[in-house]
Amino acid sequence: MDILILAILIATGTYMLNAKEQRKRIALLGSHLANYQIEKLMEALTDGYLRALGESTDERRQQIWSLLSTTEAQLTEQFSRFAADFAKEPEATTRVSRLAMAIPFAEKILPSFTFDMRKALAIHARGIAHVVQNTSHLAPKDRAFMMTAELFLMQHTCHWFCKSKTIATARMLARHQTPHEQLVASVSADTRKAYLTLIKGG
Repeated sequence: MDILILAILIATGTYMLNAKEQRKRIALLGSHLANYQIEKLMEALTDGYLRALGESTDERRQQIWSLLSTTEAQLTEQFSRFAADFAKEPEATTRVSRLAMAIPFAEKILPSFTFDMRKALAIHARGIAHVVQNTSHLAPKDRAFMMTAELFLMQHTCHWFCKSKTIATARMLARHQTPHEQLVASVSADTRKAYLTLIKGG
């Protein structure tokens, strides 16, 4: 019985500490995001892509692609500024545990098992800009697919920062029916290489 009580106390304490740390991270990220319309632009863009892909004529699809170019430019500019602003935060507040499950103070106890959120956001900013500029000369449909992957992977990183990798992956599956591995495989080669190097501790 004593062991059971001890286990319950440890589990409760761990949960409370995790919740406290996660609230701090959510507040930190939210304080930066509040200055931008990134989520609104993301939603408009992904909805627009689906609308364009659902059109039956090339003329109508091209009209929608053209209209979305403004949204893409706005999102690129705002996310780049957001990443630059977040980069000003001290490293002590931007470390992210690479462990699958959240462990209180993991970034302090196990610093070698963490990555820097500032660097992750910089990678995502470059990836988004790369696709918008279409330096790979992709067809509109392929570019929309890659851009969506870049945005969803960035969203996964934000959830990872706020909660844990496991929760971020579960949310991505629940909301978009997309495994983390598929997102990584679907972004640009430059994003994929930089992202994997970062999260694997390279």
